[in-house]
Amino acid sequence: MEENLMSQPYQEYIEIRGARENNLKSVSLRIPKRKITIFTGVSGSGKSSIVFDTLAAESQRLLNENFSTFVRNFLPRFPQPDADAIENLSMAVIVDQKRLGGGAHSTMGTITDISPVLRLLYSRVGQPYVGEANAFSFNDPQGMCTECNGMGRKLGVNLSKALDMTKSINEGAILLPEYTVDSWNWNICTQSGLYDNDKKLAEYTEAEMDQLLYGKPVKIKMPVGGKSVNITVEGIIEKFNTKYIKRDVKTYSERTQKMVEPFITDILCPVCRGARLSQAALGCKINGQNIAELSSMEVGQLIGVIQEIQDPSAAPMVKTLTDRLQHLVDIGLEYLTLDRETDTLSGGESQRVKMVKHLSGSLVDVTYVFDEPSVGLHPRDVHRLNKLLQKLRDKGNTVIVVEHDPDVIKVADHIVDVGPYAGSRGGTIVYEGSYSGLLEADTLTGNHLKQELPVKDRFRQASGHLSIVGANQHNLKNVSVNIPTGVLTVVTGVAGSGKSTLINEVFLRRHPDSIVIDQTAVGVSTRSNPATYTGIMDDVRKAFAAANKVSPGLFSFNSKGACENCKGLGVVYTDLSFLDSVKLPCEVCGGKRFKEKVLVYKLDGKSIADVLEMTVEQALAFFNMKEVSRILQAMSDVGLNYLKLGQPLSTLSGGECQRIKLASELHKQGSIYVMDEPTTGLHMSDISHLLTIMNRLVDAGNTVIVIEHNLDVIRNADWIIDMGPDGGNRGGKVIFEGTPKQILDAEHSITGKYLRGTLA
Repeated sequence: MEENLMSQPYQEYIEIRGARENNLKSVSLRIPKRKITIFTGVSGSGKSSIVFDTLAAESQRLLNENFSTFVRNFLPRFPQPDADAIENLSMAVIVDQKRLGGGAHSTMGTITDISPVLRLLYSRVGQPYVGEANAFSFNDPQGMCTECNGMGRKLGVNLSKALDMTKSINEGAILLPEYTVDSWNWNICTQSGLYDNDKKLAEYTEAEMDQLLYGKPVKIKMPVGGKSVNITVEGIIEKFNTKYIKRDVKTYSERTQKMVEPFITDILCPVCRGARLSQAALGCKINGQNIAELSSMEVGQLIGVIQEIQDPSAAPMVKTLTDRLQHLVDIGLEYLTLDRETDTLSGGESQRVKMVKHLSGSLVDVTYVFDEPSVGLHPRDVHRLNKLLQKLRDKGNTVIVVEHDPDVIKVADHIVDVGPYAGSRGGTIVYEGSYSGLLEADTLTGNHLKQELPVKDRFRQASGHLSIVGANQHNLKNVSVNIPTGVLTVVTGVAGSGKSTLINEVFLRRHPDSIVIDQTAVGVSTRSNPATYTGIMDDVRKAFAAANKVSPGLFSFNSKGACENCKGLGVVYTDLSFLDSVKLPCEVCGGKRFKEKVLVYKLDGKSIADVLEMTVEQALAFFNMKEVSRILQAMSDVGLNYLKLGQPLSTLSGGECQRIKLASELHKQGSIYVMDEPTTGLHMSDISHLLTIMNRLVDAGNTVIVIEHNLDVIRNADWIIDMGPDGGNRGGKVIFEGTPKQILDAEHSITGKYLRGTLA
């Protein structure tokens, strides 16, 4: 493949010469333009250093230089990568796994630019006519529900805490403050003649309950102190809202706040019922449905509804909507709805939504950079992803992908394998060329592509089970399932089938003491590192203190030992007003972060700065301290041999964060471990190590529950719970429970089908 590319007279290349970012050892390579190039290699080998820290960073830096110095002050700042030359770049678009933020006002419809077209459609052909497109936007004063300001929710009373439906008013059914039996408000209720005081609330009609809760103020003559007095009576919820919510409960005394707050909760807006739009917008319909009803439909269903709109003036909008919705279906997100808030999307879903934005764009000759786009995808959906990568390439773009999934690697026009190992033992190119050539190459990637782990044939027996009964959250359909204890259980199924809801929401709510190993960041501070996070730094400081008969605080760059010039940061930031600020190594400590007098103290010939520069592998050979060695060994076991003890946690990937959490928790026994896609960011060669760790945890008496798509992990479970049969409304059921051997014969299981396919 490489020779063919070289022989094409018009093939252009991005050229990198002498790249030295992070662990790169003066790397030079040529990346063919307008092709799919996939970078692979073990975690920490240097893939990201080439793709993100060198190529993409330089492209973005050069792009930003086209703006004035004033505008550049508001743009992200990219340092010039450490390389001799980077040539023939085009604009880079980075499609990463960072979750889409945006809060409650950002939805999948707004982020994909589908909702603006839908709003335009309703403003043109919806009946009755309401106004321009902004009259259908919950972010615009003209379109938002005035009761909840377009949020769909508002503060209100938690009725389950406010009422005891099994009692009558006379028996104390009203639990709100100031309504105890014989209190002033209770007396007003019972003597008003508006309610049946002896009837259980559960037996009230809808009209009676509405009168009790939301009745409008009426004046009633009541005897008070022997006289007839006009008393205003209103619904108990209306009265509570007026007194405590509209006025803001925080204006009351601390005692009153404590009394009232248990009854206040976030409720569906009573006016728009969560639709977030004005009544005028909700009254405007096309084919009998308003815009909120369409926005709450799953994308796969919505396409059909849009295509039924026959109005000739709507044709261009119908075509645009159909195309954009089809992109979401193509990428495996047909189970999402347009009103889904973006900050509830997973990392993998966020990345695929970003892809859709670019697929519907008109830019060509762009370099698209993807960071493991297969994350969160069931094997069934990987071919959809491949088609989208090919579609981007065929539009005339350069597609660069960092990836571990063998099924994605297969579609590469060109492969760059980085290695041979991680950290200081990586940083070189070990193979460049075609997929067929990689299979013949003697590299970790090439060797592991040719082999797969066998299906387990001996299974542990459960010591008991943990039950989930009648779960209905999100798309779960009254799910009841037993999760066995004392074994390795894998919960699988296509994206959107309900795996995460079942385990991360339902199960964890009932078992809050479970140890959760997920991909959330472990630290954003440059002052936190693997040594401090895992707790070994305390032992290291004590060892240095004992060896030199000084205070342990001296060996902390956050305390007494910090270089006074850089305050222990190791770098100094120079502000150049409206030009980019410059980060330079501290000229006093040379980037070592400690005072010079601290570095004089040694432990077995090494200073504290030398120790923090060690990789986990080097530290294992250096330390002879039981607890430190145990934690270092755990970090080594989870594939983090290459991490330096002093590397800031803010530089770790999602997969690395997950594995460092795992290393910190490995010593526990008799616990429940929940792991959310632990193979994320792991090379094929590391998956057998991960399985060894999971098995060790189970053998130590723990229960391990893993949410996973990786077929090697599924094959090696003791028990499988397969969710499905599909995503969204077509998911939410347990379609298989049993061993890996048994799922091979489960004809209705998509997971079983793919396991059989890999064994054929």
